[in-house]
Amino acid sequence: MIPALAPLFIADFSHYRDVLVLEDDPRPGMPLRTLLTPEVFTSVLHRFGQQYPDSDRRGLASVWSKYYFIKLIPPMVAASLILEHRLPLRLEQLQVMLDEQGMPLGFKLPDPGQRWAPAPSDAFQRFDELIEGHLRPFIDTVAALTRLSPNVLWSNAGNYFEWLLGALIGAMPQADLSHGHGLLNAPILQDGRRNRLYQPVRYVRVAGHAELKRQRRVCCVRYRVNGLAYCENCPSPSA
Repeated sequence: MIPALAPLFIADFSHYRDVLVLEDDPRPGMPLRTLLTPEVFTSVLHRFGQQYPDSDRRGLASVWSKYYFIKLIPPMVAASLILEHRLPLRLEQLQVMLDEQGMPLGFKLPDPGQRWAPAPSDAFQRFDELIEGHLRPFIDTVAALTRLSPNVLWSNAGNYFEWLLGALIGAMPQADLSHGHGLLNAPILQDGRRNRLYQPVRYVRVAGHAELKRQRRVCCVRYRVNGLAYCENCPSPSA
């Protein structure tokens, strides 16, 4: 565990204690640039896919990416929003730890980071390194290796980002999450490009239900994996 992040890892968030660690952690790690080479990523996806025989490679890549993003996004975003702590996030800086099935366990960081000084002026500055230094090259590479639409991978990442904001406001009602919401509600980036994390989730009315249903905007295609059905947030009419 990184000591500066200890205040985050309490109650329902305690299982993230050993997800972000430094390079002296005894568990083996693999540089992310190595993971994303064709031979290595194919091997990891094959190991992961052994629990779902004869599944579509695109579905496997999407489901695997969800395990990746749920380990990456919540602690890193919470560290920035709640603790004002900036972590090294660029792809070439990190190692990923995998279990025997190829599922992500966590990440080794080169250093513990530091407090934002001064604090970011807007959401784009706060999350630039996460988006441009990590998510974009990761998603572009995985999409190219598996022929999975980048839209699915961005949606998987955005789904967990949006979920985290809801979890944080429930646990810490006074927290300032404006930069998180600002990012998800901005249709374009500052340079004019499309924001791939724009409104990944919507809340819709369903006949016979009083509460709004949380629904992803893009299907994660997990139905292409043998043994898995549509997820509860699926936007597909077939779900």
